[in-house]
Amino acid sequence: MKFYKAGEIPEVPHMYFIYGDGGTGKTSLFKQFKGKKILFSFDRSTNPLRGQKDTDFMVIEEQDFANVQNLVTGFIQRIINSGDYDAIALDNVSSLQNIVLDNIDHASKDNRQNYQKLQLWFRQLATMLRESNMTVFATAHQVDNGAGGLTGAGRYGADMNEKTFNAFTSVFDFVGRLYVEDDQRWIDCNPENGNHGKNRIDERKKFHAEELIEPKQEESKEDKKGVA
Repeated sequence: MKFYKAGEIPEVPHMYFIYGDGGTGKTSLFKQFKGKKILFSFDRSTNPLRGQKDTDFMVIEEQDFANVQNLVTGFIQRIINSGDYDAIALDNVSSLQNIVLDNIDHASKDNRQNYQKLQLWFRQLATMLRESNMTVFATAHQVDNGAGGLTGAGRYGADMNEKTFNAFTSVFDFVGRLYVEDDQRWIDCNPENGNHGKNRIDERKKFHAEELIEPKQEESKEDKKGVA
């Protein structure tokens, strides 16, 4: 535990979590982030970022599945310690969750505790990322609960175990749903819609996907009138 005097606590880089259907362009949003970047791919969907000169890749392969927890935490810690990167992405946390749960299932004799272990591991991973002093970007697939949602919840959410999702995203600054409407890509982070969403960075509730990192500046009344 570290003590900070009033007004002296440092600002830390933001953490973003985006979920949506396949093909909506979740991975490509990482292009908006600045500096030297690294992306962990858990579904090998790296094509949207091919040719990016500022982005390195760690691609999880099938032979890595049985040891994925140690590999992921080990490599992320090495990246943090290196100080070489400004931003890190975890692409398709839904897939990562399924791999980790399968490993826990095979190792456990008490299936009742498996989801508790899953939640704990993801909470520890999120804490590591929060303390990394890097900007963090994570993606997940979307689940559609149908019209009206389930038990009064929103229609859309991240395709993750609910408690695991909460454990992982509790330290994130931003959670939003990416979707396409009228050939435009939108991000909705309004929790009042009942879907997974929050925005601790600014006041926006819904905006164009290309403005995730740099919001479009609204023109003032004077600018609109052409007044200097």
